[in-house]
Amino acid sequence: MKRLVIWGGAAVAAIVVLTIVAAVALPRLVDTPRVQSLIATQASQALGRPVSFSSVSASLFPLPSVILKDLKVAEDPRFGTSPFLALDRGELRLKLGALASGRIEFGGLVLKKPVIAIVQDGQGRWNFSTLGASTEPRAPSSKPRGGGVATAAAPLTGDVKLENGVVTFQTRGSARAAQSYRIENLDLAVDASGGRLAFKGAARVKPGDLQLKITDGTVTLNGGRSLMDAPIAAKIAIDGRQVKDLVGATLGPEPAIAGGLNGALTLSGTAASPRAAGDVTLSDVAITRTSAHCPDPKQRTLKLDTVKLKVGWEDGHLVARPVTTAIAKGPIATNLVATLESGTHVQLRDLRIRTLPIEKVLVDYLCQGYAVTGPLDLNGVLSFDARDLWGTLAGSGELKIGGGRVVGSQALALLGGVTRVGGAVSSLLAPDAPAIAPGSPLEFDAITATYTIAKGVVTTRDLLYASRALRMTVAGDYTLTSGRMNLDVVATQGRNEIHAKVAGTAAAPQIRVNPAATLRSVDPERARSGLEDLLRRFR
Repeated sequence: MKRLVIWGGAAVAAIVVLTIVAAVALPRLVDTPRVQSLIATQASQALGRPVSFSSVSASLFPLPSVILKDLKVAEDPRFGTSPFLALDRGELRLKLGALASGRIEFGGLVLKKPVIAIVQDGQGRWNFSTLGASTEPRAPSSKPRGGGVATAAAPLTGDVKLENGVVTFQTRGSARAAQSYRIENLDLAVDASGGRLAFKGAARVKPGDLQLKITDGTVTLNGGRSLMDAPIAAKIAIDGRQVKDLVGATLGPEPAIAGGLNGALTLSGTAASPRAAGDVTLSDVAITRTSAHCPDPKQRTLKLDTVKLKVGWEDGHLVARPVTTAIAKGPIATNLVATLESGTHVQLRDLRIRTLPIEKVLVDYLCQGYAVTGPLDLNGVLSFDARDLWGTLAGSGELKIGGGRVVGSQALALLGGVTRVGGAVSSLLAPDAPAIAPGSPLEFDAITATYTIAKGVVTTRDLLYASRALRMTVAGDYTLTSGRMNLDVVATQGRNEIHAKVAGTAAAPQIRVNPAATLRSVDPERARSGLEDLLRRFR
């Protein structure tokens, strides 16, 4: 037992002595001027960018390391003069076995709190796309600098770790509105051995609170390619409790889109041109907007059932085939294509809506004066720019609203006026026409139409409003942003028919009856006045 204690004490003493010797010898073994030149040269050649740092020092604990202070990777001059990467401290780990032989071999690199600036110019080029570009070869010096012992070094073949990093994104010199995105709390571990880079990590996307987890990441290296052209693969798990702030940074403050997001994506392609595909789910989706013309409350919210997307990303295009959701149990399905490079442009292809209670959108959410109720069926295509939806809306399709009522926000508030609408219709078309019952909405059997939309102007040639008491056809244009109309209307009840031109706006329509096309038994002025009163109550 005594012998064991003696041996143990001797071992501890030996370790202490070796530690003291290493602490004294390490700065001499690590010729810091030479190491600084070696690291800067190799890193600059690897990245195709100048790499610099203010000082280099040696540290024994917790592992033998070279400490780099104020490390900076220069920006591509076409994107500015600020550093592409900057950090206060980097730790370049050294291999103990090599140090014992008087050599320097790098075993790993730890970058603490790095800040990386990602920039896109007006032509859609990214500043990181030139990383790893070929530079003019530099002949290595055959003469060692200083008086250190170390004379050779191997390239970095160990792990690279980013701890608590920040990545910022910026667009410049384009029509695209300025946007601010950040990836924070970036922890990334890269294994640089075996002829490829293996990586994993986690990060948080700001604004909002979108968590990313990266696993099974690989970058396949090829001596004839730059790092940005190397094939890349990874799995990305997405978990966001609330995406309102993130969506707002892309699409603007209104309409505000809130909800949770979960997904699993598979990354492929190259570092310069990545591709991603997988499944994404949005839950508790609520779309909120404020409308001055709505009665209180001015702020209205439209709720969607769970939104499911099978997504793909490539060359700046987000493709979701299909997208499925529902509003008030009315199913909606479409194929979405979004282009994000020059503003957010959205296309909805093969849009299909079935039995959607249209009043949930027109009355409760949009507060439209021409609102109707009833189940909507629609087939069509739509496209728009996210920051000017109504002014850029385009598309075409066909719709049917069955078994509903003409309500309108004012007609709902003033049910007594409906009696006068019925009286106006009766006196307009025939003295013996059946009057609409006092206090009842204007009911219809169906509304059908085909339509086209260009720059927010809706055009139809065959809108048909059919009810037991009245049949009306409409052809013309309606501007969504201003409510301006240019419509030809034909109203028929029984044997009576009247033709009218409707101009002006939805808030102040101008009615002109065509006497030549109107039955002689109907007074044109009386018809004009009656139709004007009728349309006024539809607002």
